[in-house]
Amino acid sequence: MNTRTTLFAACTALMALPAGAFAQDAVAEMAGADGMEMGTVAFTQTPNGVLLTLGITNLSEGGHGFHIHETGACDPGFEAAGDHYDPGGAEHGFQNAAGPHAGDLPNIYADAEREVNADIFTDRLSMEEGVETTLFDEDGSAVIIHANPDSYQQEAKAGDRIACGVITLRQ
Repeated sequence: MNTRTTLFAACTALMALPAGAFAQDAVAEMAGADGMEMGTVAFTQTPNGVLLTLGITNLSEGGHGFHIHETGACDPGFEAAGDHYDPGGAEHGFQNAAGPHAGDLPNIYADAEREVNADIFTDRLSMEEGVETTLFDEDGSAVIIHANPDSYQQEAKAGDRIACGVITLRQ
């Protein structure tokens, strides 16, 4: 999927909003542990959930775990982002009967050019104030990319945190 296709998909999703619907936008500027810029994850609130549009660069080729974490902070080890975002008290993993966390998202895959261009939709998150699953609670939220693919089981086994971005509202 190229950037033009991704942009078209995001525009199509926004145009599908009913009259009077509010499309709220946010972005996470992604950076590696060494501070290298790694692209963006854009967020759009839709009537049915949140659309994430990824334009990520400088990843190793192959699969990577991709999650929303509970705190809007990044530090050199990205531990400040905390655990997976989980306001409902679920367990981890799409293949776990007691899961998934609200912040569990599908793995992403970098191509031979070390890029990821994709759209991901989730109905387990919100950008609306006062909603239990809002990304914008008192301490915010962050996006984390892991070194390995998520197992989708109770234990993620996705490896080190290799990129982080704090989710911020666009003004």
